[in-house]
Amino acid sequence: MGVDKTFHRLQANFYWSGMRQDVRNFVARCLICQATKYETKKPAGLLQPLPLPSGVWEDLSLDFIIGLPPSHGHTVILVVVDRFSKGAHFGALPTSYTAYKVAVMFLDMICKHHGLPRSLVSDRDPVFISKFWR
Repeated sequence: MGVDKTFHRLQANFYWSGMRQDVRNFVARCLICQATKYETKKPAGLLQPLPLPSGVWEDLSLDFIIGLPPSHGHTVILVVVDRFSKGAHFGALPTSYTAYKVAVMFLDMICKHHGLPRSLVSDRDPVFISKFWR
């Protein structure tokens, strides 16, 4: 129902100081309200197929494997896969990795050996969409 409708229904019969804030807090914590909430954002568009890669190490996919047991202070693995050959490189990262650390690892692991790729595909992880990568 939302904050406004709930507030107006209550206001018809009740009033107390701070009522609007109480209603706002109630709706924010209400599991049924959140589960049935109407989505106001524009729905995502249809998925588009990726163009076929034309050469080795030109078009890459990146992702993280997280939640691994610690090994020498590392719990995350950066996975970089060449979409053409399906070849892969893996790099261990600490739990608290940053876009800078990932970029340095990417340069050392990939660019040093294969040059700059033409395209990168990721799942829009905040690390990959940060200003650092632009």
